[in-house]
Amino acid sequence: QGQEKLSCNPKKENGTHVVLCELGNPMKAGAQITVDMELSVSGLEDMGDAITFQLQLRSKNSPSPSNASVTVTVPVEAQAEMELRGNSLPDTTVLPTSWQEVEGSRRLEDHGIKVEHVYELHNKGPSTVSGVTLRLAVPHQLGGRILLYLLELSTDGGMNCTHHPDLNPAQV
Repeated sequence: QGQEKLSCNPKKENGTHVVLCELGNPMKAGAQITVDMELSVSGLEDMGDAITFQLQLRSKNSPSPSNASVTVTVPVEAQAEMELRGNSLPDTTVLPTSWQEVEGSRRLEDHGIKVEHVYELHNKGPSTVSGVTLRLAVPHQLGGRILLYLLELSTDGGMNCTHHPDLNPAQV
């Protein structure tokens, strides 16, 4: 009739993790109860798209040979908010009105003004993430002429990086 909070205790039983909840003692014959459970489970990043629980009702007073268990499958949806931050160093660049490229030079200053673009990808949670792919498109040509000469691409933090095919073609 009323609502009561259950007392539940986690423990290990036969090598599996078990949560035991005391539903009532004594319980009258023929009693019907409804139980709503909220479980907080961590470390589900690599569990796939569902987690399965075995639920079983047991009585201490009159053990039943059946003690049937019910399988409950709950979908898992990891949520994480990603944030991409970027800036350029220097943040403002003044280009000359005319620029003469020195053909065949391997000196950086003969190819233009150096501008470094830095991007940071942050996980704002609440879940951890893995297998994230960031594709960054840089307009390196305009009208068949070089707009930005892509010199170098590097990463920090144990990430893998696939280099652009037009990266440093003159080996500056």
